[in-house]
Amino acid sequence: MVGSLMFLASYSYFEGGAIGNMLNMWEQVGIFSYAIPFLLIFALIFGILSRMNLFKENKSINAIIALSVSLMALQFPIVPLFFAQVFPALGIGLAVILVVLIATGLFIDPKNKAWMVGLSIVSVIVVVVVLISSSWGLGLTFGSWLRYNWTTLLGIGIFITLIIVIVAASQPSKPDFKSDSLLAQALLGAKS
Repeated sequence: MVGSLMFLASYSYFEGGAIGNMLNMWEQVGIFSYAIPFLLIFALIFGILSRMNLFKENKSINAIIALSVSLMALQFPIVPLFFAQVFPALGIGLAVILVVLIATGLFIDPKNKAWMVGLSIVSVIVVVVVLISSSWGLGLTFGSWLRYNWTTLLGIGIFITLIIVIVAASQPSKPDFKSDSLLAQALLGAKS
């Protein structure tokens, strides 16, 4: 009897306690499926419209457009499913990027541009992996296409990277040509 009471008393502790119960209740009500995606879409669209200053100082039109687009987006079940797939994977991806930044920050000088470019490339790769894994979870065909053709894309990426490195490494010769023509100065980058 005492053992079963101890089990009941400790059940909520191991399952997250009051916070876990509250989050489970919010999930059952639809906060994570509808309210938070609605707020995110509304805020993004309202912010973009406000920044574009399309309707000048009339913020109510921006709010109406953002409200209608965010409500229409939630009309179809793919939007909550997309958010349910992307953001957990994005959280894991951001944790990986943070661990790489901390580990390299211990040993690498942050003023070294080569390492910073390398870390940026790693971050872009993590974001691409998150998007591709989310597309597989949603059943989109791009993920399966990429699964079979990733070696071709990798080869193309290496080829393009080599071209960029070769072009960036070559130093353009400075023309000794001097001209009063504005067209010649613009084409040759020369100053008179």
